[in-house]
Amino acid sequence: MNIKVLQSAQYLEAINLSEYAFQYKVSKERIEELKERMHQHHIVYGINEDKKLASKLHLLPHQIYLQGNKWKMGGVAGVATYPEYRRSGHVKALLHHSLCEMREKGMTISMLHPFSVPFYRSYGWELFTNRLMTTLKKNDLKRIGNTAGSIKRFATEEEHPDLTEVYNTYANQFSGMLIREAYWWKTVVKDMNIAVYYDEAKSPKGYLLYTMKESKMEVEEFIALNAEARTGLWNFICQHDSMIEEVSLTTHERESLFFALNEPRVKAKVKPYFMVRIVDVEAFIANYEWGHTKLAEPLTIHVTDSFAEWNNQSFLFNKKGIKSQKPNKEGVTLTVQSLAALCFGYKRPAELNASGLLDATDEQLNQLELLIPQSTPYFYDFF
Repeated sequence: MNIKVLQSAQYLEAINLSEYAFQYKVSKERIEELKERMHQHHIVYGINEDKKLASKLHLLPHQIYLQGNKWKMGGVAGVATYPEYRRSGHVKALLHHSLCEMREKGMTISMLHPFSVPFYRSYGWELFTNRLMTTLKKNDLKRIGNTAGSIKRFATEEEHPDLTEVYNTYANQFSGMLIREAYWWKTVVKDMNIAVYYDEAKSPKGYLLYTMKESKMEVEEFIALNAEARTGLWNFICQHDSMIEEVSLTTHERESLFFALNEPRVKAKVKPYFMVRIVDVEAFIANYEWGHTKLAEPLTIHVTDSFAEWNNQSFLFNKKGIKSQKPNKEGVTLTVQSLAALCFGYKRPAELNASGLLDATDEQLNQLELLIPQSTPYFYDFF
């Protein structure tokens, strides 16, 4: 199947395909903006039929935080095919091609937002983070004390240093958070109200990104670096009680705010969100910070990947280090999906074992618990 990188002459075709597949309309004013974004920040792979675009996939070069380090990540977005070409193997070919390209470019990790979890699981991606969606009524807006700092409210269409400072400090605590470049911040803050909490020393310690419409406040990002900022931001939300009937917040599932509320029994739903994939297992294992020095006995891990054949490898972990090994009957077998879920902290070995997704003895489970450090995953962005 002939897959090509789309040139600017076909960008409008790519936009039209997205409009059809995802059932939305792009205004004439935004078309040039989207074409420029594709030119600057996307690699768009396409398959033509009868000299017209039939299918496409957007690759977004990004970086993420993992274990406090920066990793190259290939974001997959805008995967679409016209209905007359579906079930022809186009998407499968595009996904495989994109993985080969990511591997070549040193993007060890890939992420996407799934229209269907089973579909993308079949190609090696796995869920790695949840989000907590909380809805509060006006009666829930009760202040929880006082703070010595202050709130500054503003709007911007550019990256703001105070937002970046708070976000980067917060994001570095998690597995998988996007490293936001200046151009990306423009899309994050577009059409958003912004409120930043500053402590007594005028240092930014938290922020809200939110919208207000029809007596409802929607908080898209709630980020607090400490209890003081958390209280200050919450009290700022409460100050809107004469203007709104409802507040919705999107946060990490372990966000500490809600336990501190006067009435914590609010409407809340935990929802699986983004998916991750290890593109190059060998490179990932070489760069991940394992706890192998804690192992009393060696442990062999066999990785299986039904879609990216280069990832079918075996590795021996012991106190001295890690090395590739020829496949044998000893050790633990992990799918590439399970390996990602474990290494990003979404699941622990015992959880996968209880789910029937990991066949291991008690001793091997204990070894895996020592080998894979505890971590907390999260992802606030969308593409």
